[in-house]
Amino acid sequence: MQIGEVIRKYRKQKNMTQEEMANRLGVTAPAVNKWENGNSLPDIMLLSPIARLLDITLDTLLSFREELTAEEIENFVLEVDAKLKNEPYEEVFHWVKEKIEMYPNCHRLIWQMAVILDAWRMTKEISETEKYDSYIKECYVRALSSEDEMIRTSAADSLFGLYTRQEQYEKAEEYLVYFSEQNPERKRKQAYIYSKTNRENEAYKAYEELLFSGYQMLSIVFNGIYALAMQDNDMQKVHEIVDKQQEMAKLFEMGEYHEVSCQLELAIMEKDVDTAIEIMKRMLVSVEKIGDFRKSRLYEHMGFKETSQEFVEELKRNLFKCFKDEETCGFLMEDKRWQELVKKK
Repeated sequence: MQIGEVIRKYRKQKNMTQEEMANRLGVTAPAVNKWENGNSLPDIMLLSPIARLLDITLDTLLSFREELTAEEIENFVLEVDAKLKNEPYEEVFHWVKEKIEMYPNCHRLIWQMAVILDAWRMTKEISETEKYDSYIKECYVRALSSEDEMIRTSAADSLFGLYTRQEQYEKAEEYLVYFSEQNPERKRKQAYIYSKTNRENEAYKAYEELLFSGYQMLSIVFNGIYALAMQDNDMQKVHEIVDKQQEMAKLFEMGEYHEVSCQLELAIMEKDVDTAIEIMKRMLVSVEKIGDFRKSRLYEHMGFKETSQEFVEELKRNLFKCFKDEETCGFLMEDKRWQELVKKK
């Protein structure tokens, strides 16, 4: 914001006319008008009196703030978007540079202005787009030094996209370090780089790891929704979620054990004898093949550890313990099928 704009903003906030301000400063009303319209600047000796009169600091008066408010940045975004629709790209580009020079430490503004310029030259027929390349890259790189993690990651993402568009994959890969190792986007982008740089096995492995971890995360999410639906006594939704969990296990080729085990709690809760016993039988049969997802071609590049027989036996013991629990499965104990089932252990 130019000094004249600052004067106008805070003068109006104090409900002061230009003439009133001029009288208090010992200048003419036209002089104040010229300041506010950017036609002239106040004398250096007037800066402190102006700041005191407007109840602001000199830093505010001279726009030395490092950061703009979110609203101010949004207004700049809207303004540059409108300009790009009505003015030559070259003119708007220089206007953006001037704005950035006014706020050289506002990394959010720098990144957002660069994104708009970058996106516009990609989607519109802008001639000689390469001549804007270095400045847009420079803006993204400057935003990497932000203290805000979101801005750093966004700037790195922008640089990754820019260099991949230019097929400079090794350069693009350098910016993956700005993504948290827990961020799935880092692995997905890494997989893409592998696929473009003759590292197909690494690409497959990275994508497969994302797929496998995606199943685990979705399972946690579905369990959370299931618990909420149970809490709300929304049994229709509970059934829908269990059906989705079964379908998901099939889709991700996790094997029969994972397909059926998600149904047991609901069957027990509803005291559905036939369904509960059928699920228990299928779980006991399929527990021996609980690691069969390792045979799926979806995960053929991943290095899984073999499921030990000790683990399987321990799981069986826990299942039988669960099936025999009177508190949860007491309603089954008179059924001969259940009696035969638990005798096996």
